Amino acid sequence: MEIHQIDTVVVGSGCAALNAADWLRQLGKQDLVIVTEGLLSGTSRNTGSDKQTYYKLSLCGSHPDSVYDMARTLYDGGGVEGDIALAEAAGSVQSFMKLVNLGVPFPTNAWGEFVGYQTDHDATKRATSAGPLTSRYMTEALEREVKRKQIPIWDSCMAVKLFVRDGAVRALLCLEEGKDQKPRFHLIFVRHVVWCSGGPSGCYRYRVYPESQTGMSGVLLREGARGRNLQEWQYGLASVAFRWNVSGTYQQVIPRYISVDRDGVEREFLLEQEDADQMPSLVFLKGYQWPFDVKKAEGSSRIDRLVYEETIQKGRTVYMDFRRNPGNLGDFSGLCPEAHTYLERSGALFGTPIERLERMNPMAVKLYRDHGIDLHREPLEVMVCAQHHNGGIEVDADWQSSIRGLYVAGEAAGTFGPYRPGGTALNSAQVGSMRAAQHIVSLERQENMDGWNLDEKEKAHWIREADAWIREVGRAMSEKGGGREEVGAFRRRHQEQMSSAAAHMRSRRRMERYQKEWEAEAAHFFDRVYLADERKLPLLLKTYDMLLTQCALLSAMLLSADVFHSRGGAWVEDDRENEELRGRGKEQESEAGKKERVNRKIVTVRQDGRFVSVLEPVAPIPVRDDWFEAVWAEYRTRQGMDETEREV
Repeated sequence: MEIHQIDTVVVGSGCAALNAADWLRQLGKQDLVIVTEGLLSGTSRNTGSDKQTYYKLSLCGSHPDSVYDMARTLYDGGGVEGDIALAEAAGSVQSFMKLVNLGVPFPTNAWGEFVGYQTDHDATKRATSAGPLTSRYMTEALEREVKRKQIPIWDSCMAVKLFVRDGAVRALLCLEEGKDQKPRFHLIFVRHVVWCSGGPSGCYRYRVYPESQTGMSGVLLREGARGRNLQEWQYGLASVAFRWNVSGTYQQVIPRYISVDRDGVEREFLLEQEDADQMPSLVFLKGYQWPFDVKKAEGSSRIDRLVYEETIQKGRTVYMDFRRNPGNLGDFSGLCPEAHTYLERSGALFGTPIERLERMNPMAVKLYRDHGIDLHREPLEVMVCAQHHNGGIEVDADWQSSIRGLYVAGEAAGTFGPYRPGGTALNSAQVGSMRAAQHIVSLERQENMDGWNLDEKEKAHWIREADAWIREVGRAMSEKGGGREEVGAFRRRHQEQMSSAAAHMRSRRRMERYQKEWEAEAAHFFDRVYLADERKLPLLLKTYDMLLTQCALLSAMLLSADVFHSRGGAWVEDDRENEELRGRGKEQESEAGKKERVNRKIVTVRQDGRFVSVLEPVAPIPVRDDWFEAVWAEYRTRQGMDETEREV
């Protein structure tokens, strides 16, 4: 175990981590390093959609907009803190323009206005896009800047354990996969950690996240960081062989949906519905309304429910087939007016789905061809997959967690509720990482700190703690037997159970059973599993992290099922089966009561070895008195400016 002392460590490889490091160096922080298990891994670099969106304040046209209006839109999604909504709205232009200046090709009209369009859960045209690979462009641009500034990057180094004392971060333990494939540990004494590990996608078997993205939220939850809205996820249709969201044009060209059973029998299962004539229109609407939404459970989200029934419940394989039209599409006259008008104005009211896709979005066809899938020749296997975690670690308006010195940005931060405008995740990653960096540097300026040191006694304490934990982990390095389960099999079993009982279709009864079983497994994890090859130590620690996160998620999901019932991206199946549960308390609840209940958050904390969730109110959007002279004085104090700096 190598020992280091570094003021600030940024964990992650995506656009949140790189932006945090870049801002820290720009603001003068020199004692800094990025730690990542794979610089080329992560969701930001390796995923996208039909038109990946960046959501920011409107910068085009005559439609009026304001920071407060955008904050209100974010806040009204439910479960969102007002000060965070205001910070994300206020910082959106600064963060967006930084990306523009770094070369991300967001489109403008002939006069330089950044044109926009309407996205889901939004009534304005704040959304913009640089195409299906927007987040990749962002990541690559920020990586170039980080390397230009010569910020150190520890690649192939995974953060696995946080050490906390008196509510503040003290040290970070990392596992490096060496060139000889033999892992070794690094213990870093640290003052600040900016955690940007992405969403905990490893919790699910069926997910659209890239294989390299697993997330590490359990590291923080185990040490007492509070979770916020952990129950809130986005799920949607995605391809399986190559993980990609099949949103937008993929649905708007109205492909044929087929399922194949174990005997190879093919069925066009949407045609078996009583209202089969509506199915082509619902498929089209999935392009606009891609995430599963209980409000649309009888509309476009019926497609997700029917795919779930075919795949999870009946064990069949579902494909989107672009080679042939649905059996009941006919001459397009049966489409809803919105679908008919859209296809007509796009010049695509003809031919087969693949011909329409080539006409409307040839890049969508090329994307799959580049990954070995020819939509002209073969159907595309799809599942309803976990796509984005709207919950995460609770942070304040500076993106600092409940543990002092620990900041969390990007998808790992729980800044959203059940409904958010599409593209807010990219903006939140940029604003949150910027504000974390600003807060770290401003605290140092106010404290006038040039450096820091831990005494030798405290260092020795954390070395002993790290050594003891490594020895605990080592108990899993044993031979098969004694009731132990191979860690890979353990991981697959849990992911399968999570996808079947706690994704967009949830079962109270099964979640309650799994929560009890999994908490017992977590308490003795390193004695429950075995690892035959020490080179797979990262898999062991990721699986432990996954298990802790799953326990926390189930705690929040069960409370949500009781309080909110089916909402957002989750349908509680027990509600559908049990009329008494489904209607419990709703008839007597006033509209004001419903609004108050929706505008609350679920907070999850670890107590006595298990996770407990409670319902708490969210703070309203701050009422500001923006008198310039008062704000200017407060700003100078916050920045730690001395008299000379003020004069300059």
